[in-house]
Amino acid sequence: MIRFDRLWKTMENKKVTTYQLREQCGIDSKTVRRLRANENIETKTLSKLCAALNCRLEDIAEYIPD
Repeated sequence: MIRFDRLWKTMENKKVTTYQLREQCGIDSKTVRRLRANENIETKTLSKLCAALNCRLEDIAEYIPD
C-alpha cells in the first residue's frame, strides 16, 4: 500500500496549503481527496507534487507492505 502521510508533513514544513497546490499545480480537489484517502493517483500527479514542493518522491509517499 502506498501512503501519503509524508506529503502532509512536507507541506506543513514548507507551509504549503492544499489550496496553493490546486492553484499552482493544477491538482483538483478530487485528487486531494484521493491523496488524503491513500487511494491510487497517477504518476504525473506525483511528479507535479514533487516539482511544486521541490522535494523527492520519498518525501511525499511511502510504501507499506501488507
